[in-house]
Amino acid sequence: MTSEISPHLWFPEARLTFHPDRASDVEIHPLRGLLRFGPYSSGLVPDPIRIATIAPAGEGHRLYAFMKELAQEFEPTERKDYLPKWQGFRATFNLEMRGAAKGCHIELDARLAGEMKDSPTPHVILADRLLRAIQTLEMRREEFDIIFIYVPLSWKSGFVGTKGDDFDLHDHLKAATAARRIPIQLVREDRALAYPDRASVMWRIGLALYTKAGGVPWKLAEADPEAAYIGISYAVRPSDSDKPRFVTCCSQVFDAEGAGLEFVAYDAHEVEVHRDNPFLSRSEMFRVMTRSMDLYRRRHSGRTPRSVTVHKTTEFQPQEIDGCMEALHLCETVDLVQVVEDVGWRGVRVERSRQGGSKGEVARYPVSRGTLLPLGDRESLLWMHGDVVGIGRGAYFQGSRSTPRPIRLVRHAGHGPWDQTARSALALAKMNWNNDALYDPLPVTMGYAKVLARVVKRMSGLGSAPYQFRFFM
Repeated sequence: MTSEISPHLWFPEARLTFHPDRASDVEIHPLRGLLRFGPYSSGLVPDPIRIATIAPAGEGHRLYAFMKELAQEFEPTERKDYLPKWQGFRATFNLEMRGAAKGCHIELDARLAGEMKDSPTPHVILADRLLRAIQTLEMRREEFDIIFIYVPLSWKSGFVGTKGDDFDLHDHLKAATAARRIPIQLVREDRALAYPDRASVMWRIGLALYTKAGGVPWKLAEADPEAAYIGISYAVRPSDSDKPRFVTCCSQVFDAEGAGLEFVAYDAHEVEVHRDNPFLSRSEMFRVMTRSMDLYRRRHSGRTPRSVTVHKTTEFQPQEIDGCMEALHLCETVDLVQVVEDVGWRGVRVERSRQGGSKGEVARYPVSRGTLLPLGDRESLLWMHGDVVGIGRGAYFQGSRSTPRPIRLVRHAGHGPWDQTARSALALAKMNWNNDALYDPLPVTMGYAKVLARVVKRMSGLGSAPYQFRFFM
C-alpha cells in the first residue's frame, strides 16, 4: 500500500470553429470567435428573426424596450477578463431581429392578477392563461419564429405549485411548446430586465435567440470525424401521474464536432430501482441505443460511427452493458462512462519554492482546467473547472472563487488510455449554446440530459419522432 498517486496529465483548451470550410476561423474563446468570424451557420438562418410577444396587460412596451436593447452596444461591467463588449445583435450574428407582424403580439386580460390573488392555485390560473395565448399565436405560426414572454414579479405566486404539487412554470411552458415545435424565451423582470450588467444579459439572450431560431454559433474544431457521444438521463414523473413513472431520456447524439440538435425520448417499462436510481433492462437499453444510432445515421447519410462514448450519471448495470453492446455491435470501440459530479476530492497546484529548496509551495492560481489524474484502470479525476491560459492577459479562473473540484470518470466498458475520454469531455463542455460562459462544469451530453429529463416528464405524450433541443432551451 502506498500513498503515492499516479502522475497527472494536462490537456489544452479545445478550439472552436466558426466556419464550415475555412480552417483558419478558430478560437478557444466562443464569444471572441463570434465577433471575429461570425457564427458557424451564417447565412442559413432566416433573416430577420421575427419575435412574437406575450405580456401582462399594459406592459408590452417593456418587451419592446428589451428587444431594442439587443440592437444596442454595451460594455461589460463584470467578468471583464472574459466578457467582450456586446456590439449589437446584427454585428454579432450577421442578421436582423425584429418584431413579428402586428397580430403576433398579445397582452393578457387585466383581470389575471386579481384571479391569481383570489385562487388557492394561482399557478394553474397563470399557466392556463399563458397556454391559451400561445395557442392563439400558434394559428399565425408562419408569421413568427420565436415567442418572447414577459414574466413580471407580480406573477411570482404562479412560478411554482402549492406544497406537494410538482409544478414549475418554466418547465411547464417548455413542455407544452416543445410538443408544438414552438421556441419560446421567458424574459423575467427580476432577471433579464433587472440584472445590472447589460452586456452579460445581451450575450446570453442573443445566443439563445440565435440558437432557438435554428442557428449554430460554433462547433468543435478538432475531433475524430467518426466518433459519436450519447448522454442518457432518467426522468421521474410525479407519483400521482397517470403516465408511466419513468421516462428514459436520451439526450442529443453528438457527432465529432459536438453538433446534436435532436434527441429521442420514450417511456421505459422495464425498469429496476436500486438506491432510488432507475436502471434499464437489457431490452430497454438496446432499444434506446438502437434509436440513438438510427438518429445518428439519419444525420450522417446512413453511416455508423466508428467509436461511441455513452455518458450517464449512474453506474452501468451488467444488463445495461449487454444492451449497449448488442445495439452498438457495428462500432469498433464502445466506451460506457459514468460521470460522477459530486466527489470529495480537491486539489491545489504546487509550484517550486521562490526561496529555493526541494519543498514546493501552494500556487496563487488553482489547478488547471484539463488536468487528469488517473486513479486506476477504470477511474480517473478530471478537472473540468480551473485555471485557463489564453483567455485574458494572464490566467483566467471562471467564477474566481472556491477551490475547483474534479468530476470522477468511471469506465464500465472500454479500454485504452484516458486521453480521448478526457479530451472529448472537456470539449463537449464548451458546446452549450444556451450559455455565454467559456465552459460548463459537465460535458453537454450530461448538461442537456438534465434539462431534457426535467422537462420531458411534464409532456403529455412523447411520440416516436425525434425532438429538437432548441425547443427545450
